[in-house]
Amino acid sequence: MNKPYHHYETLYQTIFDIRSKVDVSFEFFPPKIFNQKNNTFLSTMEKLSIFNPKFISVTCSPNIEHVIDYTYQAIQHIPVNLNLNIAPHITYINNIDKITELAKKYWENGIRRVVALRGDVVSQEYCAEVYACDLVKLLKKIADFDISVAAYPEIHPEAHSAKLDLFYLKKKIDCGANRAITQFFFDAEKYLRFRDRCVSVGITVDIIPGILPILSVQQLKKFIRLTNVYVPSWIHNLFNNLDSNDVYLNKMIGLMVCTNIIQKLCAEGVKDFHFYTLNQFDITYALCSILKSKIKVN
Repeated sequence: MNKPYHHYETLYQTIFDIRSKVDVSFEFFPPKIFNQKNNTFLSTMEKLSIFNPKFISVTCSPNIEHVIDYTYQAIQHIPVNLNLNIAPHITYINNIDKITELAKKYWENGIRRVVALRGDVVSQEYCAEVYACDLVKLLKKIADFDISVAAYPEIHPEAHSAKLDLFYLKKKIDCGANRAITQFFFDAEKYLRFRDRCVSVGITVDIIPGILPILSVQQLKKFIRLTNVYVPSWIHNLFNNLDSNDVYLNKMIGLMVCTNIIQKLCAEGVKDFHFYTLNQFDITYALCSILKSKIKVN
């Protein structure tokens, strides 16, 4: 049964002591089929738009023949009256001509922000010997895009070392990237130590923490399998005895986990958060409601 989250705001508001404005941004993935009457992509975006996000990113895939078309289609369906800054993801594969064509099309249609990623190598047709810094340079030659890039507090899975991973992040920034958004994490200390390392090598742009709301035990286990992200024992303990079929309780525990992480980050001066919404409304809305006294709301 769906239950509202807004009545928990007062409970959680008391744990925050945020002395300056907080900014948020959101990530969505594009649906393959648009049904205007029942479209979580659009309805979730509209509900979250009241928090005046700095931008909305829309994911794509290395499969440029298909999924990027979904990304472009999704952007075309976003209502203009929401006044959102849209940032489509662009992945760097071996077809430079198609990337150039796509970037020019975005610019001509008023898109000024992009998220530049190397992307996953899905087959031999895709060249692994390319880096996101090359994509940043290419995009900056095409137009003066505002570019976000990825960062990995717990090291990119393909990186040979933390030092080399940081080297490539700095290279992306030096090539013109405006900010970095981290992969999600569940241990605030991982992000804070990573932020310190960024400063130590001369990275001065914002390193925005990526926050992934935990929706269920199954989702948590899936992300543990697919990533090298560390999950603290206290989070495991919270979910250990939960009934995986109890959707409401799973989400409430997930809300508590994210609240705890954000509280620790706020205490260390973090004022910008990027939420991986998974096209779901409730937990992200609840977290932003907790922060809303510091977020400019329409």
